[in-house]
Amino acid sequence: MRTREDTRNFWLLAILAGAITAVGLGASHYMEVHGHIVTGMNNQIVWGLPHVFAIFMVVAASGVLNVASIGSVFGQAAYKHRAPLSGLLCIALLMGGLMVLMLDLGRPDRVIVAATHYNFKSVFAWNVFLYSGMTAIVAVYLWTMFERRMNKYSKTAGLAALVWRFVLTTGTGSIFAFLVARQAYQSALLAPLFIVLSFGWGLAVFLIVQSTMYAWEGRVLDSAIRRRMARLLGIFIAASLYLVAVYHLTNLYYAKQVAFERFLLVDGGIYPLLFWVGYVLIGSVLPLLLVFHPRLSSERTTFAASVLVVGGAFAFLYVFIIGGQAFPLEIFPGHEVSSSFGDGVIASYVPSLPEFLLGVGGLGAALLLTVVGVRAFDFMPQDDFVSAKV
Repeated sequence: MRTREDTRNFWLLAILAGAITAVGLGASHYMEVHGHIVTGMNNQIVWGLPHVFAIFMVVAASGVLNVASIGSVFGQAAYKHRAPLSGLLCIALLMGGLMVLMLDLGRPDRVIVAATHYNFKSVFAWNVFLYSGMTAIVAVYLWTMFERRMNKYSKTAGLAALVWRFVLTTGTGSIFAFLVARQAYQSALLAPLFIVLSFGWGLAVFLIVQSTMYAWEGRVLDSAIRRRMARLLGIFIAASLYLVAVYHLTNLYYAKQVAFERFLLVDGGIYPLLFWVGYVLIGSVLPLLLVFHPRLSSERTTFAASVLVVGGAFAFLYVFIIGGQAFPLEIFPGHEVSSSFGDGVIASYVPSLPEFLLGVGGLGAALLLTVVGVRAFDFMPQDDFVSAKV
């Protein structure tokens, strides 16, 4: 039975999430009316702060489903009872990310053209099917979990979702890997890098939501399950840090990329600061310390580590997306290029308030879908029937 206080808290949270979403929609309308001149974007930096939010949500949507995959596909009971919440978060994050992407394109009224005319030589056209296919597969996956007579197909649906999310994250990484117009990208390492990053980011989001929902309902997460998931988060963080290091070391191996790497990691102003302090220290080293240090193992430290991982994810994506565009493209190797159009000049970018509000609006939409979903259906884990083996 739901208490009056529980109902009140639900409506307060739903109204808050709805208001945040509305603010994001209002910011998008403001940019639509006044044009991109009111943003910090320019002819060189065409993907701004909204894309940082959008790519985070899309990548995290893939990674958060890892919890369901471990349970349904690999038969881990502690994770299996978390599969419904994992599937809900996947759809919610994907919808929030796609909302930001569509509203940041500049002409959302022409979305029907993008949905009916495809250039299959473009990875963007592939992603139309990857995103919609992901939503459909996860919806079927949730159906097999909730409908008792369909439970026997849950593992098959989970396996399909596992394969599809690998393909989806590969497609997201390939957007940059195939982008020859920016020498910061164009690396085959980006596809596996984004897959590994999705593991840590998705699990961090799941742990934050799970802790919040448990606190909301006055429940306590089993300490054995919490330690197990915290250690898994640590493994994902370490794997991500390793692949990021390999990516940058690979770039440093090529002489043509040395100047770019120096800009990104040493003398690029805000970008080295965000990378070393935001991603490496705050988003990786500190969370590893919190989840693996025996004296720091608690529910609060696990929650704090997850929040730090999410913060580090935004720092990494800002450096990767914005910094990669800011560095000038080397069109004529060995020669200096200059013109009145700013060729050969490092571009400046300062995010505007409407851009930030649009990105936050996407998070608000994901929160609203999650809150309503948890309220309407039985998405919360049932740990009373779980016997975790650590």
